[in-house]
Amino acid sequence: MAITWILVANASLAKLYANLGPNKGLKLVKELIHPESRQKNADLVTDRPGSMGSTGGSMQPQTEPKHYEAKVFAQEIAQTLYHGRAKNAFKRAIIVAPPAFMGMLNNMLDAPTAQLISDRFEKDYTKTPEPELANRLSSAIYL
Repeated sequence: MAITWILVANASLAKLYANLGPNKGLKLVKELIHPESRQKNADLVTDRPGSMGSTGGSMQPQTEPKHYEAKVFAQEIAQTLYHGRAKNAFKRAIIVAPPAFMGMLNNMLDAPTAQLISDRFEKDYTKTPEPELANRLSSAIYL
């Protein structure tokens, strides 16, 4: 049976599991952490626009720093999936992520990797224990 990768992610944490076939359950393959996505926008900006003493408004950055960091993390995750596909580490993938982050991930995936995504669940299950996760995804994976 072909290996299925299950990516469970949000903007600051990603867990990559493998399902090796029926009755094999889930095996944690990799965990990625991006603490910058948890910081406040003010903590991510080092140089503030404007100057002291100016009474006018300051220019806002084009993209909020927190949003930018989430995109950086989505790119890192997409690269992990790309490398897994290139090494034939999986034949099918399932992505579980909150709606906004799911959109970022979808935008970062290359076309051949995106074609291997069989199911997408717009939920945040990053804190869900493995047995419960397996139960919630049982309709899409062969446990």
